[in-house]
Amino acid sequence: MICPVRGYKESEFALFTKRLEDQGWIVHFPPRDTNQDDPHGLNICKENLMAIQKSDAVHVIWDGKSTGCLFDLGIAFALNKRIIPISLPELTDHKSFQNMITEWAKE
Repeated sequence: MICPVRGYKESEFALFTKRLEDQGWIVHFPPRDTNQDDPHGLNICKENLMAIQKSDAVHVIWDGKSTGCLFDLGIAFALNKRIIPISLPELTDHKSFQNMITEWAKE
């Protein structure tokens, strides 16, 4: 799963994780499964990279602000992973990441 971590409580997205796991998905939930004790963020990015590499699909919760989510989405894009949006900002009438993610999910 790609979701914001900084500024959020794990419990805010835990319900989505539980639902996916109840449906049979094996979920890498970054607040729970990625060691967040990293002063520079490099190890966080590497751990998320490994999880995305192993995945069949990536579920996405993006608040429109998290740059970590955009970084992880770039990894998923480069690895040609299937994207399943759970929550994105509203679509815009111009080019935007939420529009791009929505189109990407249709592929």
